[in-house]
Amino acid sequence: MKKEINTKALVVGGNSGIGLAVTLVLLANGYSKIYILGKDEPNLKDIPIDCLKDFNERTIFFRINLLTENYEVFEVIQDINTLIISVGFGRVAPFEELTEIEITNLVKCNELVIINILKKYYSNISSSEPFYCAVMGSFAGHVSSPLFSVYGAAKAGLCRFIENINLELIAQKKLNRILDVSPGFLEGTRFDGGQNDMSKLSVTAIEIINRMFMKEILYIPQFDEIYKEIIEHYRKDPVQFGISSYKYKIESGRLNHTPQVTIGYLSGTFDLFHIGHLNLLKRAKDHCDYLIVGVHESGAWKGKETFISFNERKAIVQSVRYVDKVVDSFLEDSDAYNAYHIDKLFVGDDYKGSERFSKYEKYFKNKNVQIIYFPYTKGVSSTQLRDHIFRKK
Repeated sequence: MKKEINTKALVVGGNSGIGLAVTLVLLANGYSKIYILGKDEPNLKDIPIDCLKDFNERTIFFRINLLTENYEVFEVIQDINTLIISVGFGRVAPFEELTEIEITNLVKCNELVIINILKKYYSNISSSEPFYCAVMGSFAGHVSSPLFSVYGAAKAGLCRFIENINLELIAQKKLNRILDVSPGFLEGTRFDGGQNDMSKLSVTAIEIINRMFMKEILYIPQFDEIYKEIIEHYRKDPVQFGISSYKYKIESGRLNHTPQVTIGYLSGTFDLFHIGHLNLLKRAKDHCDYLIVGVHESGAWKGKETFISFNERKAIVQSVRYVDKVVDSFLEDSDAYNAYHIDKLFVGDDYKGSERFSKYEKYFKNKNVQIIYFPYTKGVSSTQLRDHIFRKK
């Protein structure tokens, strides 16, 4: 049923999957503007043709990598009365196979970041004015889920947090609630190796919105059909339930031995560090989960003098929050592939078409490595700063 609200919403993770499906339902419910935050732009091919016009006219997209814990954008987006958070990732694998990077990112993305976003809008949630909020939890947060260890633990923490906050709101006689949406499986998403399909997700999205409008606190899709019985089995014998869950994941072929971490690499001299350098590092981090930066020992490869020592330049770059690891640069950027199995190589767009990067494009063609060219920040460069310094002498 259409609910004419003519107001604004923020959908974190609204660029794909169930988040995108929820965004389309909100548009159909009369929302005048929807802010979408995501790591990648929405794929317009996933949006039904009859929804494209409204989507293009009434949504504003912000690219953000939440793993950087960069929350400034939430200070800007304040004119909303609806908040949907649909982010998270995980893979079915033994704990021993998870990398340290994955473990950190799993906890950040599935729990810590979401709690911090809710904190940014808690004054709205706890106010006397109507504010609608739904957060994507997981059924794995309500039962034991071996081979989903860190993901399940993070979601369990998130689900219990939402439960506790709702109890605070009830005890304080507040009217707003946070809806914990905890599916076991959502057909029509890429989460478990499938493809985004709005037609399959729309029914669930409508149900989420309706329950959010009714200020419910927990929604487990297909609860009566499937998950009620599963919870009863879990409560009756948690150990046997866990062992059965372990065997099911293995026998059903759900194990995933590929780490879910996108590793990026870029190199530079980073002499006379300026805003252009910072913008480059931020853009790179927006496109990967783990950013490795190689620092050149000197500017000799460009025929230029460096003013700041090598170790000091490395220390400066390492202090930037977008950078996960600083290394001595390789002789060739392509060597980073053998050392770190990078997924993305970042560079300024003035190198596009150069002999060096044309060679890299051929080298990476069959290695599933993407080269991303970024525009330089206009009006500032290390060369300009050097020229200015020399003119002052």
